[in-house]
Amino acid sequence: MDRRINRWGSVPLPLFLVFLTGFLLLSSCKTQRSIIKQPLKEEGAEYLFSKLKEHELQYTWFNARFSAEYQNAKQKQSFSGQIRIKKDTLIWLSLSVMGLEGMRLMITQDSIKYINRLNSTYLIGDWYDLNKFLNTNIEYDILQSFLIGNDISFYEDGKFKASVDKDEYKLSTASRRKIKKYVRKHEDESNILIQNIWLDPVTFKITRADVKEIRRDNIKLDATYSSFEMIGVQLFPRDMIYQISAENKILVDVSFSRINIDEPMQFPFKIPGSFTRVRP
Repeated sequence: MDRRINRWGSVPLPLFLVFLTGFLLLSSCKTQRSIIKQPLKEEGAEYLFSKLKEHELQYTWFNARFSAEYQNAKQKQSFSGQIRIKKDTLIWLSLSVMGLEGMRLMITQDSIKYINRLNSTYLIGDWYDLNKFLNTNIEYDILQSFLIGNDISFYEDGKFKASVDKDEYKLSTASRRKIKKYVRKHEDESNILIQNIWLDPVTFKITRADVKEIRRDNIKLDATYSSFEMIGVQLFPRDMIYQISAENKILVDVSFSRINIDEPMQFPFKIPGSFTRVRP
């Protein structure tokens, strides 16, 4: 067999190309990390946080279709639905199985209502009831932000620390309190959130976020965002994975479609007279 010798010596050409490719890849990674780190050295966490806010989804109305898979320790369920949001006011959800609506929810800052068409029942409660049932501490602002892929509204900016994690920016804080004017019934304003946010270094969109209460490390909400596409002139993640870690782990995998922003809409919610009320 003719093993040609290249001008670099006695190393066979194919082997040399392997070494060269590996070297270039390592150099590229180091260069990329150096580029990412440079703004942190010059401007710090404030720079990243301002970029995060600048590139958040701007909207008053949000409407989309979705398909999803829900999973916990005991069951797995696929479903589809529609979500409508009026920012900082109301979240409306319709959940369907095999094309038939099974549940409709209407969530506000103070209340949670749902109609269950599968067993002809309905519930009227609040966030205190929901969190007591789930053993969590989720509230409207957190839910809305995680559904959209934005930072949490109405919370102090806190003192974020900036770093680079696997070629992404990471913002971390252990002292984020809700602004006092937005503290509501049943909420303990002494609660402090621990939060981590990962940002794409080019688009500054959130690719992952997690939040937990400082006094309850075993309870955590984690979200991952991917498949970003332009909706009008803004980027939005079509695929999202949510994980709630508490007594029972819950995983929800969501894919959005037919997304519309800032088209005013209705939020139909009528409880049939024949339905039975259930208590939280």
